[in-house]
Amino acid sequence: MEWTKKRVLVIGAGLSGQAAVRKLRRLGAEVFLTDSKGMEQLAGVEELGLDSGHLLVGGVPEIAGIRSELIVLSPGVSPKLSLVQEGISQGVHVWSEVELAMHDCPALCIGVTGTNGKTTTTTLIGELAKRTGRPTTVAGNIGVALSGQVEGMDESSIVVAELSSFQLEFIDNLRVHVAILLNITPDHLDRHGTLENYLLAKARIFKNQTATDLAILNWDDPLVRNLGANLKSRVLYFSPTSFLPDGISLWHDQIVYAEKEKRTMIPIISRKELQLRGAHNLENVMAAAGAARAVGLSWTEIAEGLRHFKGVEHREELVGTFEGILFVNDSKGTNTDAAIKALLAFDEPMVLIAGGKNKGLDFHEFMKVVRDKVKSLVLLGQAADEMEQAARDEGVQTIIRATSFEDGVEKAIAEAVPGDVVLLSPACTSWDMFKSYEERGELFKELVRRHYREPIQQ
Repeated sequence: MEWTKKRVLVIGAGLSGQAAVRKLRRLGAEVFLTDSKGMEQLAGVEELGLDSGHLLVGGVPEIAGIRSELIVLSPGVSPKLSLVQEGISQGVHVWSEVELAMHDCPALCIGVTGTNGKTTTTTLIGELAKRTGRPTTVAGNIGVALSGQVEGMDESSIVVAELSSFQLEFIDNLRVHVAILLNITPDHLDRHGTLENYLLAKARIFKNQTATDLAILNWDDPLVRNLGANLKSRVLYFSPTSFLPDGISLWHDQIVYAEKEKRTMIPIISRKELQLRGAHNLENVMAAAGAARAVGLSWTEIAEGLRHFKGVEHREELVGTFEGILFVNDSKGTNTDAAIKALLAFDEPMVLIAGGKNKGLDFHEFMKVVRDKVKSLVLLGQAADEMEQAARDEGVQTIIRATSFEDGVEKAIAEAVPGDVVLLSPACTSWDMFKSYEERGELFKELVRRHYREPIQQ
């Protein structure tokens, strides 16, 4: 594509939007950046060096005045925005930031999507891929904009990208050579409307695959499994619950790879050797193992990498044991399915801190698990009323309301006794009280440590 003087409108001035602006300017495009927020709310935008005619913040500009030939949409911006819809109606092409990032990048692309487990799986694949000795970058929805990370990568390089449904909505030619779909449960229905639309957005990760590419799918999820029959690429299934004669699965306590045609079954690693807790993490490990094998690692090398992987921050992160109470930061548990999986990862009595901003989800099934697993439920944030009603409907006995996040942590600590787990797994986004789940998780850890000063046991 000829970029010189091409007029491009970037919508959304966060990390992805800023990375897109920098890349487009390097390519020689004439770039306009807009965001409904004002300059005082947009860190880093001044450093882009855009003049007032090209930096259109604090409102919504008229698309006709920009005469844009392409719109690059940041993932947090709704495609229902009037500016986007006007552009589409006038025939302006819309790309997501990841489409722009990979448009001219010849590296092998491994993409990870799904409702839950994306960040853990992406991070693990990145660690394994680095063991090949090939230049590797890990970016995307993981919190690092892809456009700023792929400069100078060549055919020998590996890009490991976490891809959200928002990012996949507006891809065009993005080819994901190894594409992973971990699972599908209701999420982001406030944006996608229906579970079917959400699944269709996720499935776009396979859009440009060819027969030489690989799709890695969760056999245990019917919505995911059923996609396999219609894909152009090779398909590798994994299952943490059933033995698969073709694929990666469990054989007693061993994760194994089997090929029916060759009548072979190769042990990879015992689940007891993994540092990740919870049955759901077996999905992440199996998917990552399949991807690592696809880029040339031996099963022995893969096992070594799996053995040393401790997980990611804010995802069932062990903060420490203080006065006999284990504190766990699962701030990334931003939907009910993720929070349920965190609850099921622990057998100890639990005090759960939950709440935040709901994403259009129903809390009743979640509260059935809370009723069975949690001794005290601490609720906070915008969704607290809705969560409390669901909790009462499902028979949760001890419900405690907090007036602030700090108050919630203190009340959870007061409820816990030695041998308990205090778990932050909100089942909601953080946007009513924080800028991100990371900020929420960091404050949780800080408040716990401040309360105890020093951990007795780490």
